[in-house]
Amino acid sequence: MGRPQKYPVTLSETERDELRSLSRTGHGAARVIQRAQILLWSDEGKEDKEIAALTGCALMTIASTRQRWMTEKRLTDLPRLGSKPKLDGKQESLLIALACSDAPEGRADWTMQLLADRLVELKVVEGISDETVRRTLKKTSSSRGKKNSGVSRK
Repeated sequence: MGRPQKYPVTLSETERDELRSLSRTGHGAARVIQRAQILLWSDEGKEDKEIAALTGCALMTIASTRQRWMTEKRLTDLPRLGSKPKLDGKQESLLIALACSDAPEGRADWTMQLLADRLVELKVVEGISDETVRRTLKKTSSSRGKKNSGVSRK
């Protein structure tokens, strides 16, 4: 037998039923289902190495799942922090419309920098980089290399 667990799992009958239901239905995020199975096997007394072999996950995952359950009663991840999108839907549509329009006088095509500068000039945004413009157009399936997109690599 291995060393004693720092956070041994002891489930109530209600918790056990909920976790069984969750793991049997297969509805939900794969991580959550796997965590439910880890907790059920931990409650049955299986050792971490056995659970790791059954689930194919790391020993650390098993330990952190048990700890999270015993301290917070939570299977799901917390929302991840990140910066909000640089452009909202309306601003993106204006960018796409601009990219599809005729290029400025004296230019054959729009460049990423010209598009960024025009968005600032039109007060759509306070500031934006050409890289953000490129990523936004790429995300929307607009291609700089195709004739019909109106945007060049220059």
